[in-house]
Order: sequence, then structure tokens, then C-alpha cells
Amino acid sequence: MGNRPWLAATDRLDRAAMTRPILIAGPTAAGKSALALQLAKELGGIIINADALQIYDCWQLLTARPPEAETQQAPHHLYGHVGRNASYSVGHWLRDVAPLLKDPPGPPIIIGGTGLYFMALTEGLAEIPDIPKAIRAEVERTPPSDLAEGLRRDDPESAAKIDMDNPARVRRASEVLRATGKGLAAWHALTPPPLVPTTQATCAVLGAERDWLNHRINLRFDQMLEQGVLAEVEAYYKAGWDPTAPSAQAIGAKELVAHLQGTLDLSTAANSAKTQTHQYAKRQRTWFRRRMSTWAIVDAADTNRAFQKILKSYA
Repeated sequence: MGNRPWLAATDRLDRAAMTRPILIAGPTAAGKSALALQLAKELGGIIINADALQIYDCWQLLTARPPEAETQQAPHHLYGHVGRNASYSVGHWLRDVAPLLKDPPGPPIIIGGTGLYFMALTEGLAEIPDIPKAIRAEVERTPPSDLAEGLRRDDPESAAKIDMDNPARVRRASEVLRATGKGLAAWHALTPPPLVPTTQATCAVLGAERDWLNHRINLRFDQMLEQGVLAEVEAYYKAGWDPTAPSAQAIGAKELVAHLQGTLDLSTAANSAKTQTHQYAKRQRTWFRRRMSTWAIVDAADTNRAFQKILKSYA
């Protein structure tokens, strides 16, 4: 554990305080992994993934999973632990997180850009029954616009509470309604107590100015190409390409597959992936502002200042 000069020598934190979770949400490419590693090294903590695409073992470069050089410096959990064809829900993630919060060696530092993971963690999650494969397939075959229209008509309460511009969220709400006869919002009303109430954690959102973040997104995708992401996508494609698979929703996968199929040149595929990532980051920032308004905002562009602010809040 670091020297922690920010903590007065006369102060002492008990065991519970020393392992109080640190939650760091933020848009893609904002620098969450680097900040978490810095905190983990300082506090002797463990890093837990809260990104719904970094869980898949098929993606290392495309989802910007922390490289081995970083994972060797501090324990990392729930990265690349799910097979490409596996069904993995928010509930699965929550069940995987729970044992990691029991008597950890240092503070669990939970980072990611999947807001629903953080909401489930801090607000609780209703135990919705598994969705039958036939219903899931039926929903997958239905045009997104039809699903959205049906959801607004048949389950307006859920439609008002989810991001209706996110096809995955609309599909999820639609399949829950069809499978159980009860809307997603109604299920959430049955939510049990949360694993980590925000009052028992240090919670921060990385704030990022649009142009600064878009530049980082562009640079990161160029670096992915230099590092061999096209070969990673080609291996995924050759193993069996299903564009509806959850793992296939990684931004850039469909564009690079289109390039491999000869329907897009590489420059067009890359630019399309960058644009989609910009749009995704915008949705993330909007979502965080709306749903995490009580969380501390730290400046993603000033890593040292963000680091110090979180340390002071933790103390």
C-alpha cells in the first residue's frame, strides 16, 4: 500500500473503511482503467470490471480490456471470463461481484461504462426469470422500431424509464414483458436491498469534454488497428459470425466484419466505428448525468487531480 500522504498520520481507518468500495463510472476512452490501476497500487485494492463487453473472452483489443502489463500490477476481476456465445445478464454480473466484496485484501475498485451494472449494484436488482430461447429469438427477429412501438403501447412505465434509443435495452424490456407478462419497471419495483449502497462507497463519475473525448476515441481506434484488432475480429468471424450475438455488439465488430467481407474499405469501416463510439459516449454522458447526479464528478483530462480527489473522498 502507498504512503498515503493525503491521510494525516493521526488518522486511522478501520478494516471496514479500508475495504470500502470505490465506484468509478465514465464514458468509453475516458481513462478509467489507468485511474483505477493508480488507485489500486496506492491502496492495495482489487479492480473489478463493470463493462458489459469487456466480460467476453473473445475481445481483448476491440473492447480495450486492460493489457497483461496492467493486470500484473494489481488483481483484475471479471475481465474476459465469459465465452463469446454465453448468455450473460446484469444479474449474472451481480452474482459474480458479490463474492469479490467479501473480505477483500483492499478496496474493491469497480470501474466501467455500463450504467445498469452500477445501478444494480447500488440500487438492487429484481430476480427476473430466465427468458425462454424461443421468446428471445422472436424478439431478435422483430424490427427495433416495432419493439419500441409495442413497448410504449403495452408497457409505458418501462418505456419511460429505459433508454429507448438503445436497441439492447428495448429488446430486454420487450422480452421480459413477453416472457413474464410483467413489465421491467414492475419487476424492478420488487428490487431487494443493494449490495453496495452509495452511502457505503466512494462514488465518482469521470467527466469528459466532448472534443477531448472524441479525439481520444479516434486515437484509440487507430491504435487498435496498429495493434492487430483486425486479426482479432477475423478470428471471431471465422469461428462463426452471428451479428445478433451479445458479444457481436462490440462497437467496431460489424464494421470490421463488413471490411473482411469486402463490402467496406478499411478507412470507411474505421470512420464508421469511430462515429458510433462518439455517439455511444454521448449517450453514456447523458445517462450518467441523469442517473448519477449525486456522484462526485472528477476531471478525466486531469488524471492526477482526479486521483487526488478520489483519495481525499476515500479518506
